[in-house]
Amino acid sequence: MSSIMTNASAMTALQTLNQTNDRMETTQRRISTGYRIATASDSAAYWSIATTMRSDNKALATVTDALGLGAATVDVAYTAMESSIHVVDEIKAKLVAAREPGVDRVAVQSEITELQNQLVSIASSAEFSGENWLSVNSGAAGYNATKSVVASFTRTATGVSIGTININTATVELYDSNAGSSGILDNTSTTTNGNVTYSVATLTIATYTDTANDLADLDQIIGTVDGALKSMTTAASNLGATKKRIDMQKDFISGLMDSITRGVGQLVDADMNSESTRLKALQVQQQLGVQALSIANSSSQNILSLFK
Repeated sequence: MSSIMTNASAMTALQTLNQTNDRMETTQRRISTGYRIATASDSAAYWSIATTMRSDNKALATVTDALGLGAATVDVAYTAMESSIHVVDEIKAKLVAAREPGVDRVAVQSEITELQNQLVSIASSAEFSGENWLSVNSGAAGYNATKSVVASFTRTATGVSIGTININTATVELYDSNAGSSGILDNTSTTTNGNVTYSVATLTIATYTDTANDLADLDQIIGTVDGALKSMTTAASNLGATKKRIDMQKDFISGLMDSITRGVGQLVDADMNSESTRLKALQVQQQLGVQALSIANSSSQNILSLFK
């Protein structure tokens, strides 16, 4: 039945054309944004997962920055410790030379004093971003010998967890200005014969003679300096191991961030090859839909010829 009130063919053609236009709009949006799922309305579940993982990735980027800061602090401490080891090694060599009878120990002490001053300069300069692990005051408010470097961000079933790398700086301190405390270099000992209290930082041999007691005390001082040298070597080894671990964690976090980015991309990124092919097909369907609607509308015009 032909009717001028209801054109079923035109209605069907228009509905088909509208559906084609909707699909084309969706495809064009995917091509322009690069995302298959750009909003929650596209897929609430995948959009939620992608949004959460992007947020976690941003947190991991901050972890990378924290690791970089920690690595720099450790590197400064290690560099200063290594330089201090060389200076203490020189002090030890001077003391061994002073052990020889007839040596001008006043002149040797003059050299040792300059080396001691150099140790103070190195330790006080070993600071990065307000952190100095070699020259400390353990009595200062808020002091904590255990330093923590943020190393990981993990999402669990109950929330999030922040992992840290802890560093015990008490084993690497060279000087401690707090009364009653000491570092490696200002740790005091007392000579057996002369009953003189000394440390690597304060020892003096200018008054020592070639008597048996003085030579025995000098041997004791050399042993103390050698012990400090061993402690510094151990401290440097620990700092080096910590620096290595931080570098490994940075590499892991970087790889983890890349994996998360790829995972999110697989969930929400548009396949541009498929979308471009689909767009071409929809453009053809749109043109055919327009023609079909035009033909359907022309059927109503034919009724006019019956009244001529």
